[in-house]
Amino acid sequence: MTDLRVLIVDDDFHVGRLHAGYVDAVPGFTALPPVGSAEQALRAVHGQEPDLLLLDVYLPDALGLDLLRTVDVDAIMLTAAADGASVRKALRRGALGYLIKPFTAEQLSRRLRAYARFRRMLADQPSLDQDTVDRALHTLHPAEPAAPAARTRSATEAAVLDALSAGSQYSAAEVAQQVGISRATAQRYLSALADDGAVEIHLRYGSTGRPEHRYGRSGR
Repeated sequence: MTDLRVLIVDDDFHVGRLHAGYVDAVPGFTALPPVGSAEQALRAVHGQEPDLLLLDVYLPDALGLDLLRTVDVDAIMLTAAADGASVRKALRRGALGYLIKPFTAEQLSRRLRAYARFRRMLADQPSLDQDTVDRALHTLHPAEPAAPAARTRSATEAAVLDALSAGSQYSAAEVAQQVGISRATAQRYLSALADDGAVEIHLRYGSTGRPEHRYGRSGR
């Protein structure tokens, strides 16, 4: 299955890189190189055909809310614009979600996973009934988890969590080696634990290439 390609549009280069790292940490998603203006976004949309935009409101050459009207691409707003008028306008112009900065990797991960479920529910359906449409729309807006109730974890999930010593951070490969599972399996469990709020995702930037994803126990 091909990853969903995500274009981040943010005028702050460092924030764009940070959010790209968040996206790349979610299985099934790949971040395209972030862009910092509406003009660059338009070129990237036409040239790279992303599946999803993560769009800021405040851009140097236009409002992201105006850009929404000119592109035929699914979009979620990631922005510091917290006023009701901006939220209403974004939804009126077609945004599928609205996430106010600052937010955590887990909060963005939940929305990306919800978007993937939304697409799967509507894919390859010659005809939809109302119940399917309602469920697809509902899944776009996952509730923020309250203080989680205790639940039974699988043996592998518990082992992955136990491999994360409090106060330390590990790569998926390091966790895989400790638990005795493949890196892909460790990545899948770590992502699920992050989505559950039990694990936090941290980014470590090197001199070149993508940031390394590190995992640690949540402080909650």
